[in-house]
Amino acid sequence: MRAGADDDSRSRREGRRCAGRGPVWDIARECLWFVDIKGHRLHRFDPKTGALESTAAPEEPGWVVPLRDGALLVGAKAGVHRHARGAFTLLHAVEQDLPGNRLNDAAVHPDGSVWLGTMDNAEDAPSGGYYRLHAGVCTALSPKPMIITNGPAFSPDGRTVYLVDTLERTILSAPVDAEGHPGVTRIFARVPPGMGYPDGPAVDSAGTVWVGLFGGWGVVRFAPDGTMLGKVEFPVANVTKIAFGGADLTTVYATTARKGLSQGELAAQPAAGDLFTFTVEVPGLAPEYPSV
Repeated sequence: MRAGADDDSRSRREGRRCAGRGPVWDIARECLWFVDIKGHRLHRFDPKTGALESTAAPEEPGWVVPLRDGALLVGAKAGVHRHARGAFTLLHAVEQDLPGNRLNDAAVHPDGSVWLGTMDNAEDAPSGGYYRLHAGVCTALSPKPMIITNGPAFSPDGRTVYLVDTLERTILSAPVDAEGHPGVTRIFARVPPGMGYPDGPAVDSAGTVWVGLFGGWGVVRFAPDGTMLGKVEFPVANVTKIAFGGADLTTVYATTARKGLSQGELAAQPAAGDLFTFTVEVPGLAPEYPSV
């Protein structure tokens, strides 16, 4: 299906049940990476062959980011790891003083820095925060603590960052200065009750902000001014995040989750946890490789 600028659309099931989240397109290797947090797995999907490869990860991997040299950065519970030749090496421990927290989502800024978020693994305490990994240094950022952080995502020029406070159903934005640090946050948009909880965000080349809806049966789109534009409907409740891929970055891949669904809900949603795809007319942004 093609999603127009203002028209709602529907997703298409790709298959490959993996209970996934955190999809990211690897433009050099033309494949999709994503993770299964509770299953402790990294996944690599090759759209050309349909092959899915899985690798065991340490602890709970919240996100994966491909590196230019073919290795991966992996945000697992203890911190940021480098994965190469089957081995995981811890590069930066994060929040050692908060053993109940884990890493949850991440994105690469146009300057090559990696911004990452943490959350309370019990989804109870407002102990989650955001960090910026740049030039070998991991720095805490200033937005208020959250129970579940998602994102960040960046505007096409990198001058605005979008941060998701999932349980508050709120998407925040903040300016990013020339040194790559965020300014004061403001409310960008809210997801109304009954529409699920905002999960991972992504931004396309026109600045449209796409947000997965956990418990909301789809992906919602917001204009750069925060106006809600429409929704892509899914046949499963928990849509975690999208990534723009393919040769022209107009193929959208969406990960979904089975977490929290009862046996009856799983029976009614046999595709829960599958990877989905749809196409759009406005391409995504070319993925950045981090310089960390």
